Amino acid sequence: MAAIDCGTNSIRLLVADLPNPGAGPAAPLVELSRRLETVRLGQGVDRTGRLAPEAIERTRVALAEYAAEIEKSGAERVRMCATSASRDAENAADFRDMVERTLGVAPEVVTGEEEARLSFTGAVHGLPAATREPYLVVDIGGGSTEFVVGTGSGGVEAAVSVDIGCVRMTERHLHGDPPGPAEIAAAEADIALAVDRALDTVPGREAATLVGLAGSVTTVVAIAEGLTEYDPQRIQLARVSYRAVADTTADLLAATRAQRLAIPVMHPGRADVIAAGALVLRVIMERAGMDSVVASEHDILDGICYSLR
Repeated sequence: MAAIDCGTNSIRLLVADLPNPGAGPAAPLVELSRRLETVRLGQGVDRTGRLAPEAIERTRVALAEYAAEIEKSGAERVRMCATSASRDAENAADFRDMVERTLGVAPEVVTGEEEARLSFTGAVHGLPAATREPYLVVDIGGGSTEFVVGTGSGGVEAAVSVDIGCVRMTERHLHGDPPGPAEIAAAEADIALAVDRALDTVPGREAATLVGLAGSVTTVVAIAEGLTEYDPQRIQLARVSYRAVADTTADLLAATRAQRLAIPVMHPGRADVIAAGALVLRVIMERAGMDSVVASEHDILDGICYSLR
């Protein structure tokens, strides 16, 4: 199976074999390839309401590479889900036409609720049985953040998507290098309003475990854990305290872009938006009353693959 997740900041590919039907419902995927390219599809969408031509072209170049890899792998099924930026844009048809020409498959512009369900499915497959339920799974993307509450056995109980993400908050508020106190305060207030609205919609404050997905979370966790290189195996299921998240967020907000780029675990395409992503995570933990977050390297890509059984 081949799964593609095209978000506001990055486009990602997972090629995997589904587990043997007799292996049980918790059996993991057999991962063959997992890739990420930062294409910033959502560049300027919050301001203009349109996808920039250069952003569509960057996405096309990455997608052409993925299409070649998918063909080489012999994947039997392909599903591409496009999320926040392509939901919001007036010229989303231009993006869809490009994808069909390049990949040979139409992108599914999924709703926030479907995005949340797929993320939850991917995340909870990797959790140990002893992890306390219910879970609050948060997927912090470039343009939006999904909040999902559920259990491993019962699945999703409630889900909501809100328009806060690392790219959107950076473009809207964090313009300085580093951002000033007034910019940070405005971003935090904006995030807090959206988080409270989300937590009023799903019973997130009643959850026992917070699970965080996507690059903002895994990068913050890698920094908080003091990793000298990005190691998915050490990040997967790492539990990080609120204090460590808060300290890392403060450091990232106080750093220049050059200083963030110099952090060993920093992906170059994330350096200019990671401070906003960390701030979203910190505010979620505060408003939900969570004293720790469990990081998951398994997310919407895994959920898309599972959906292809």
